[in-house]
Amino acid sequence: MKINLVMIVRNEERSLERCLRTVEGLVDKKIVVDTGSTDRTAEIAKEMGAEVHSFTWADDFSAARNYALDQSDGDWNLVLDGDEYLRATTRDRLEEALSGREGRWLGCITRYDSFRNEDGISMSTAILPRLLPKGIRYEGEIHEQPAGDYPCYMIPLQADHDGYLYADKGERNLPYLRRAVEQHPQDAYYIFQLADTLRNLKRQEESLPYFREFYRLSGKNDGYRPNGVVLYLYTLLDLAANEHLDEAAAVIEKEGPVLGEWSDFCFVCGLFYMKRVMSDVGRYIDLLPNIERCYLKCLELGEQPEAGGVVGTGSFRAAYNLGAWYEVSGQMDRAARSYLMAAKEGFAPAVKRIKRGWN
Repeated sequence: MKINLVMIVRNEERSLERCLRTVEGLVDKKIVVDTGSTDRTAEIAKEMGAEVHSFTWADDFSAARNYALDQSDGDWNLVLDGDEYLRATTRDRLEEALSGREGRWLGCITRYDSFRNEDGISMSTAILPRLLPKGIRYEGEIHEQPAGDYPCYMIPLQADHDGYLYADKGERNLPYLRRAVEQHPQDAYYIFQLADTLRNLKRQEESLPYFREFYRLSGKNDGYRPNGVVLYLYTLLDLAANEHLDEAAAVIEKEGPVLGEWSDFCFVCGLFYMKRVMSDVGRYIDLLPNIERCYLKCLELGEQPEAGGVVGTGSFRAAYNLGAWYEVSGQMDRAARSYLMAAKEGFAPAVKRIKRGWN
């Protein structure tokens, strides 16, 4: 069995050496296709023993990916970006996973994405098809995906990704996504990616119509749909007018039977009930118990990295929000226990709250 690393890169001198070091012993060949770097990216790749090729960028990520795959003679191709770093595993474990199934299928890795928010640096997980059997190619100019309808199975590979800490690719991706949506107006995946990009650029009002369209068009079996529903709800909560909260309530009622066992969904529901009650206490006072119920459900479910979502919604983030709820409702002993639970996992806001004391 031959396993090759296949990458496309541009100006990745900050991270490429670290990335390539993490695949040592796991792959037989490292294939790096440079799409126009102006720094030492190609030189670093060669120093790390990679086979380096050049590709003239043509505003099409799939074209570049497919050119890179064309250079590989592997039975399996591991696709990574230059700012992704595999966590330690063994070649034996990987080969055992690949040998355990018949037919053609895609191997999914768990990627841990670091990003900045009001809490400092946070982390989310994404499940991505990144180990491809020979012959699989990509489609889509932007946010490219493996072509064909193949089953995806988890494999024992996890990767850390720190690119969001150093570069905001939203403005770069926006024209690609607008063009893709114009060309494929019924493609829910492109519409979701456009909505998500606009949201990340803090353009929530502009993103909302695209979230609505994604929600209308996407199918219940689409793998990206649960995350899209949660981001749709967060956008409605950010805007927070009564009509937005009404819309969020309708989505939560519809999606509860489907997503109610996912900690990320329960977490955003807890935030919804907090905002709903605060919007009109007299009218929505009966919803108060739902706040506690949602965060307790998050803690019951625990962390679910292979479901995707923000790290902590099944542990320290839920505990902290539960503590805040207990504190404002005068249940100080419960608040202290919840804050301590979050602080033990190193959640900075909880540590800070405990240090402030209870006066």
